[in-house]
Amino acid sequence: MPKVLIADKLSPAAIEIFRARGIETDVKTGLTPAELRAIIADYDGLAIRSATKVTKELLEAATNLKVVGRAGIGVDNVDVKAATARGVVVMNTPFGNAITTAEHAIAMMFALARQLPEASASTKAGKWEKNRFMGVELTAKTLGLIGCGNIGSIVADRALGLKMKVLAYDPFLTEKRALDLGIEKADLPELFARADFITLHTPLVDGTRNIINREAIAAMKTGVRIVNCARGGLIDEAALLEGLTSGKVAGAALDVFEVEPATSNPLFALDNVVCTPHLGAATAEAQENVALQVAEQMSDYLLTGAVANALNVPAISAEDAPRVRPYMDLCRLLGEFAGQLTQARDGVVTHVTIEYEGAVAQLNHKPLTAAALAGLMAPMIVGANMVNAPVLARERGIEVTETVHDRQSEYQTLVRITVSTGAVTRDVAGTLFAGSRPRLVEIKGITVEADFGKHMLYVTNQDKPGFIGRFGATLAGAGINIATFHLGRSSAGGDAICLVSVDEPVSEDVLAMVRTLPLVMQATSLSF
Repeated sequence: MPKVLIADKLSPAAIEIFRARGIETDVKTGLTPAELRAIIADYDGLAIRSATKVTKELLEAATNLKVVGRAGIGVDNVDVKAATARGVVVMNTPFGNAITTAEHAIAMMFALARQLPEASASTKAGKWEKNRFMGVELTAKTLGLIGCGNIGSIVADRALGLKMKVLAYDPFLTEKRALDLGIEKADLPELFARADFITLHTPLVDGTRNIINREAIAAMKTGVRIVNCARGGLIDEAALLEGLTSGKVAGAALDVFEVEPATSNPLFALDNVVCTPHLGAATAEAQENVALQVAEQMSDYLLTGAVANALNVPAISAEDAPRVRPYMDLCRLLGEFAGQLTQARDGVVTHVTIEYEGAVAQLNHKPLTAAALAGLMAPMIVGANMVNAPVLARERGIEVTETVHDRQSEYQTLVRITVSTGAVTRDVAGTLFAGSRPRLVEIKGITVEADFGKHMLYVTNQDKPGFIGRFGATLAGAGINIATFHLGRSSAGGDAICLVSVDEPVSEDVLAMVRTLPLVMQATSLSF
């Protein structure tokens, strides 16, 4: 039974989702890093919000961990690179709090435009400074969005309802999508030059860190107002302070900061700065939504292999998971077969080609390729799995090619893996028998139909009389029982393949005896 640790506060309904689906669930919040490291090896899943830090050190201690689920969109508190290297899936919940965060950005924009926090504080202090607080309208102003994904597009919709003109900078925004949203796509210099208000809705990565800096502020209109409800670090706070004090920037509304919790900050002293303590997702609806969503996603993955909203592995919907899983098993086994046959003497793997034809060609092949690479690398690299295998391949300079064939296959469905090294190129193909059972159908162009056994012996030999008798006698003499026996050949008297399933691993001593038999060219012990 999978076991999950909830390390940050989640709703009781989310906890019940785990337990109702048969997942053992512990709730231990407020743990120190050392306390968490001491127990994390017991768990298959870790559910968090923003408080718990999933560091490289924690992941090294998490020997059984399979998935980290972040109830929220940001994963700044998760070392995704280290998680990928360890083969741990990292999921977030990008949709559960999108409306709430977008609404907060609009609220901050209103508060900034009409100086609401200051006016409220003044009035409560017994003053009546009606002439002091002169705001600006949002109607007919130009809003510049930096980031137009889930949250940014909702902000755009709300801003259009306020009769604002909306520009958006987002490298992934297409002209068609911009047209559908009713906004204008712009590059950053144009957005800076034209926007009266700028809001940020992008993740914090190397390419977006300090995207608003001194140079950017200098390029903006005098009197611009800036709203950040996305991530601290997107704005160079020292540069913003200079812009606010000089009058270049009329005001800023910040829900996030470079250092959080932000208990002190020079920006707090300015009257034209509105601040909130990272409240973007802080509504009852959003907190419930993301908690339920992460519980469902993690449960689906641990129980069925379905992958949703993962940052480091291809998606597999809950609906597709039962159909895709047998193909993933097939691809993994074919990869393991090819990997075990690729010996050190063959040289370094340089190229892997994976071909899909028949029914499998209609499926999402990204997770299938990841499974094939995981199988291929498992005999060579301890801990290789479908999460980290594509990264391991890139790091080793292995070129991976995926080919989808529309042509009819001899089989209803077929996957072929070809592995090239400095010395050899070998391929292996397989299908699904009865729709769910992986079966080998071809090795190095030779037809050999065989189910995968736990322990197998692969032999290449010359197709001459006498081999089968000597081979069987050798195994019998070593006390090895043959479960299944499969033969194939390129032509009469040519190269042949013998593939047998046996009841126990074949020792090196027995392999050595097989290799000395007349007609034998190669003998390899396999395990699956």
